[in-house]
Amino acid sequence: MNKFINSIKNIFAIEDLRTRILNTLFFIAIYRLGSYVVLPGVDPTRLKTGAEGLFGILDTLLGGAFSHASIFALGIMPYISASIVLQLLTIAVPYFQKLQKEGESGRKKINQYTRILTIPIVLAQSVGFIATINAEAIITPGTFFTVSTMIIITAGTLFCMWLGEKITDKGIGNGISMIIMIGIVSRLPGAIIGEAAAKGVNKSLIFLLELVVLFLVVMAVIVLTQAVRRIAVQYAKQVGGTTQLDAQRQFIPLKVNAAGVMPIIFAQSLMFVPAIVASVWQNNNDAASYIGVKFSDYTSWQYNLVFATLIIVFTYFYTAISVNPNQIADDLKRSGGFVPGVKPGADTAEFIDEILTRITLPGAVALALIAIFPALALLLGVTRPFSAFYGGTSLIIMVGVVLDTVNQVQSYLLMQEYDGMMKSGKLRGRTQDVAAFAS
Repeated sequence: MNKFINSIKNIFAIEDLRTRILNTLFFIAIYRLGSYVVLPGVDPTRLKTGAEGLFGILDTLLGGAFSHASIFALGIMPYISASIVLQLLTIAVPYFQKLQKEGESGRKKINQYTRILTIPIVLAQSVGFIATINAEAIITPGTFFTVSTMIIITAGTLFCMWLGEKITDKGIGNGISMIIMIGIVSRLPGAIIGEAAAKGVNKSLIFLLELVVLFLVVMAVIVLTQAVRRIAVQYAKQVGGTTQLDAQRQFIPLKVNAAGVMPIIFAQSLMFVPAIVASVWQNNNDAASYIGVKFSDYTSWQYNLVFATLIIVFTYFYTAISVNPNQIADDLKRSGGFVPGVKPGADTAEFIDEILTRITLPGAVALALIAIFPALALLLGVTRPFSAFYGGTSLIIMVGVVLDTVNQVQSYLLMQEYDGMMKSGKLRGRTQDVAAFAS
């Protein structure tokens, strides 16, 4: 405990780090204030009290901005959608593949295309958002309200993008991921208070047990996020002029969950299709009515079985497009590295692909279990707001961003020759941004 307190003192003793933390808190405060500024022409007293289904998940990620009909109603989510589209284009389109291989300059161009693509996406999504506002809450409905709201929501999303970039440049950690995490965490205190009030004094022991289970689930998510399979790599002895470099032994870290939160996002999007299709035929078809009822209830075993299966499938899919064994093998060959006992080139790529396939299965199963755990918690008596923090997108994003932030702070401490925040062990930063769900 004393070491942790000393680390906090060291953090604020470093002027640059102290300034970055204060800047981050300032930008976060601006974002949270904007989440409560209601759109012009909307009566906040007539808005729906809560959102369910996909809108409920979106509202959780946005910290209530969606249900409040604020100027940040869509937040940073359109930018994330654009990032996903550009990430898929880097696989299918040769031009974007070339940009990806150009290093920093290519990355800047891809980011610029992402910003441009965000504008039409947020304009399209703003139309859908306006449709979700109940008619009684709109004071003066009409074309002017629709157009002005589209412009305001688009401006709000662009402002959130600007805040995220400022947090990245002037603060700590990745700004886009930080904004998403703050939206999620903002709902946690209210969820805990609501759960404690629901249990009351008579069930205080059950409430404590729920907190213990939540702690264990968080630990499991941390293990899943940090788990890697290291492949030993040997670099041959190199001689350059009068300098001789001895052979070096390093490792390729392959993440057990290389796909991050993306499989849950993709699967969650598809899970609304059966209920929508069934709703068209349910009046004249008993089977369609049955499907519509079961897939509208995310606590049913039919829903969770299909949901878990989709997550496992998408985990393999996203891992395949985000980790390229052939490129890893080519990079090793060019740099003079090789896996002991494996021939360079195609054999190395096949070896890496085989290991990646094996470790992805337990990662995919664990990710599926984490995704369906909130439904299980709800069935066991946990209130709906609090059960959302027992797994799924929210918990994985929170854990990932917190680990990244701690890793950033520890790097500053080590650069200033201070002891790190952790007494032993090392924190391995994630290889991908949450916004590449997110980023």
